[in-house]
Amino acid sequence: MAADVPEELAALRASIDNLDSVLIHVLAERFKLTERVGRLKAERSLPPADPSREALQVERLRALAEESHLDPEFAEKFLAFIVAEVIRHHERIAGEAERG
Repeated sequence: MAADVPEELAALRASIDNLDSVLIHVLAERFKLTERVGRLKAERSLPPADPSREALQVERLRALAEESHLDPEFAEKFLAFIVAEVIRHHERIAGEAERG
């Protein structure tokens, strides 16, 4: 630890680093599941996006954010970013399935 960094600050940063690691691992697990969803959708010729599901998720996560004292706007933007990436992956999977 650098001499000019207070111990409490170093401890808080270490906790943040640990949570960042958790976030990355959780996102990786989430994307493994959405990969499977994308393959199922491609097999059944379903569209990559599901606007009604996405709307329900936004509503649910905004409520969770409020309960957790997290800005619901931030939570919605975060979800939108993830969903856009998932849809991109599903489009890629559907394209691969079409090409055989």
